[in-house]
Amino acid sequence: MTEDQRQVTVNGLTFDVRIGGPERGPWVLLLHGFPVDGSCYDAVLPRLHESGLRTLVLNQRGYSPGARPEAVEDYHLSHLVSDVIAVLDELKVGYAILVGHDWGGIVAWHLAGKYPDRFTGLVVASTGHPSAMRDALAASDQRERSSYILDFVADGAEETLLADDGAKLRAAGVTAEELAPLREPGALRAALNWYRANFVGDIKGTMACPPVEIPTTLVWSDADAALGREQAQGSGRYAYSDFRFCELAGVDHWIPQNAPAELASEIALRSTVF
Repeated sequence: MTEDQRQVTVNGLTFDVRIGGPERGPWVLLLHGFPVDGSCYDAVLPRLHESGLRTLVLNQRGYSPGARPEAVEDYHLSHLVSDVIAVLDELKVGYAILVGHDWGGIVAWHLAGKYPDRFTGLVVASTGHPSAMRDALAASDQRERSSYILDFVADGAEETLLADDGAKLRAAGVTAEELAPLREPGALRAALNWYRANFVGDIKGTMACPPVEIPTTLVWSDADAALGREQAQGSGRYAYSDFRFCELAGVDHWIPQNAPAELASEIALRSTVF
């Protein structure tokens, strides 16, 4: 099985995508988070292919060099969601299993809630349903855990995060290889614009997400410093179909890179539910 790297132009932007796995296998769409592009799933993909699944990895808006608009408002969540549907339409992918990690998880919740007919199942790593996050911010230590966002939306955040050879990002678990694409002109600014466009102003309105009515799995790791148990486990209140909560012991925030076998197993299990 060979991997096919393509460029797909939609919404006036050109996205880098990777397609792999058996030609007739069920589709799995994988959405990355911040600040690592679709390469975060490199260790997950071979396991999915061995399970008979066909994968589509999308480098999202700001992470594909040809999809890096200048304006902050161009990174509003509505655009991030629209991009995914447009790419699926362009590739004639009628439906898929939906996977997201970190920011990709937020996009995935909104896709599943708003386009349930396009997805047969949902697997989110780390990031709870936006309504569960709202609940956790009010009743747990999640607000303290999320305080880093203030640094990300601040002026000059790009320079701060890249200073001293990217010391702050490397301390958070980003590898030197993952850091390299962020040094491209405008790359880290575009990635940070996801925060600036959505976590400033009417955050409640921007993040408002319907309950999800497709089979859903939430994979959460107990060593995640940014995202607590409450927002993860509480997502079951907003998943009206089958909901599975999977806890990984001793794993940090970077589930796709550091627990690829466990994540691939959960995706494969969810692929059997129709």
